[in-house]
Amino acid sequence: MRPPPAIGRAVPRREGVAKVTGRARYIDDLTLPGMLHGVTVRSPVARGIIRGIHYGDGVPWDEITVVTAADIPGRNIVSLLVDDQPYLAAERINHAEEPVLLLAHHDKGLLEEARRLIRLEIEPLQPVFTVDDALAARTVIWGDDNIFKSYTVRRGDVDDAFANAPVVVEGEYETGAQEQLYIEPNGMLAVADPSDGVSVWGSMQCPYYIHKALAALFALPIERIRVVQMETGGGFGGKEEYPSIIAGHAALLAWKSGRPVKMIYDRAEDMAATTKRHPSRTRHRTAVSGDGRLLAMDIDFTIDGGAYCTLSPVVLSRGTIHASGPYFCPNIRINGRAVATNVPPHGAFRGFGAPQSIFALERHMDRVAAAIGLAPDELRRRNFIRPGQLSAVGQVMHDPVDMDAILARALELSGYHEKRARFAAENDAGRTRKGIGFATFMHGAGFTGSGEDHLASIVSVEGTAEGSVCVLAASTEIGQGTNTIFSQIAADALGVSVDDVEIAQPDTSMVPNSGPTVASRTCMVVGKLLEAACRNLRSALTEAGYLASEDDDFTTACRNYVRERGALRASAQYQPREGARWDDDRYEGDAYGSYAWAAYVAEVTVDLATYEVRVDDFVAVQEVGRVIHPVLATGQIEGGVAQAIGWALCEDVVWREGRMANSQMTNYIIPTAADIPPIRVYFEEVPYEGGPGGAKGIGELPMDGPAPAVANAIANATGVDVRRIPLTPEALAQLIEVARV
Repeated sequence: MRPPPAIGRAVPRREGVAKVTGRARYIDDLTLPGMLHGVTVRSPVARGIIRGIHYGDGVPWDEITVVTAADIPGRNIVSLLVDDQPYLAAERINHAEEPVLLLAHHDKGLLEEARRLIRLEIEPLQPVFTVDDALAARTVIWGDDNIFKSYTVRRGDVDDAFANAPVVVEGEYETGAQEQLYIEPNGMLAVADPSDGVSVWGSMQCPYYIHKALAALFALPIERIRVVQMETGGGFGGKEEYPSIIAGHAALLAWKSGRPVKMIYDRAEDMAATTKRHPSRTRHRTAVSGDGRLLAMDIDFTIDGGAYCTLSPVVLSRGTIHASGPYFCPNIRINGRAVATNVPPHGAFRGFGAPQSIFALERHMDRVAAAIGLAPDELRRRNFIRPGQLSAVGQVMHDPVDMDAILARALELSGYHEKRARFAAENDAGRTRKGIGFATFMHGAGFTGSGEDHLASIVSVEGTAEGSVCVLAASTEIGQGTNTIFSQIAADALGVSVDDVEIAQPDTSMVPNSGPTVASRTCMVVGKLLEAACRNLRSALTEAGYLASEDDDFTTACRNYVRERGALRASAQYQPREGARWDDDRYEGDAYGSYAWAAYVAEVTVDLATYEVRVDDFVAVQEVGRVIHPVLATGQIEGGVAQAIGWALCEDVVWREGRMANSQMTNYIIPTAADIPPIRVYFEEVPYEGGPGGAKGIGELPMDGPAPAVANAIANATGVDVRRIPLTPEALAQLIEVARV
């Protein structure tokens, strides 16, 4: 008899016991005989030419392994999208904290002393630090024009619509950088030599990114590269592309020294040197009719990519596609650009460009509503996209979309209308002001356009001699619950208990490439492949005569098959969606298999004496297909909301001459438990046939809506025009003082 369905239930977290009892092994728990420790020597300046490297007296340099660019056996390039970023600077410096050389020794104390004794002689060059300077291209630091990538989205006749529009509203909006601040800093351990190849273990999201990068770095065939993910203490995108660098550095030191080398960043180095969320600037010009219908949207979206391209084109892509939001507009023009500056490269971060453009849009929509005398919710209702209508990139909305119902539920649960009226009546007295605001938005799950087609991800499952099944995938557990939901998906597809499912450790010598753990794709895309692979496994048992009906015991059949016939394995590979179309050149078509849809409401109190903002209550309503695990799904929303509140109010990366000046947890301020309001999470379930059990991806969704909802609430409370985040007390004080003048 089949056990009850696992999907939809809060089954125990698969790795939970190991983590709370201390049995789980993170990279800093791993040691090997003869192991050395490694450190990086970095540039103190943002741009220049290396004229010399000087080794000071005071340490036995003959005992220390030193690696420079000259020691690299393959290509001195971090293989990703564009071949522009070196593992070690050879001649030119393009950002502060850029790696120049590596050191290894068994004594950590001596190693730190050696690092301090190295002096880099660098001839400074004029740096570029702002988006405006990058676009002006008076100083060119990348390519011919400082532009990594640009996209243009066009629909209808924008210029004609503006020429005849009764109302036009313009605005410029900015968002700052944000540090991922995962609990566990970056770390890797490497073993490398010419005869055996290269093996690394570490904290990561994407083993096959590292696998590809190491093959190029060492000029080795891929079968001689092995990458193993250890327990990983959070990522949020910060361990997507960057681990290729620290893995390469540890492996270079191991290659030269002939001994295992472990590199673990301390918090200050991790914050100062690794990637962050791209800062952005968005300019909106919106044409609207007198009755509140969107006539045209002209959007200019620019992100600061830092010194090297990294994943900026992909971040720009998602931000550009989401820039017009969950609305139908017949005439749209979106110009997106990623530009180069001389700060450490920016990279992946939860939301991947969408939070930046959605912040601008949702603040702008409140301003459009005010300009034509409509309530913010009424303006949105008149413009929500409906099934059958086209998105900005020409995607027909085939799936059921009911943003009216989602918004109505969020406003009712939050008491939005009653509170908005009450706060307006009560805000004249005292030092505090109350406000309430909301944001409506959507987020596409999976890679954009043809991205999933190019990945061609594979998932495999194996039956064991004990009658259980082992899931083989490169998708990583980084705290979001991958191991648990994969167990639930496999259990229901096979008709077994969750306890009968094992999840293999992501190890490129054992698991196929199921693609990176990014882009809200793990559950929806990889989970669907897992579901298919499990059904293929069950079909194999049926065809071989070991299963006769759905009610037959899978465990017994599997055990008998393995005993009598040997290995039992089935796979599934991603196939292009039937009828889907995407034109990379025209940048139009079916951008995503499906979207999750949401309305978030924030209630705030603003202290006019200290200019502090407290979020008092938060309601998050989202349609996410089917909820696989209600507790984990709720946790994803709560965590994303907390992270986005920090981005909105206090997480301010301070740059000085291209360096992060506040790279410590004492001066880079994130919300604590005392700063986070009650977060009330509600799900609408409309199963999506392209996801396992009907599920969509949700990991990035909750990063998109909180910042504009909070900003709209602050504007409601104070009357000031919020156009930039983070809105720290200092920034809010300046806005209020300017408004008073």
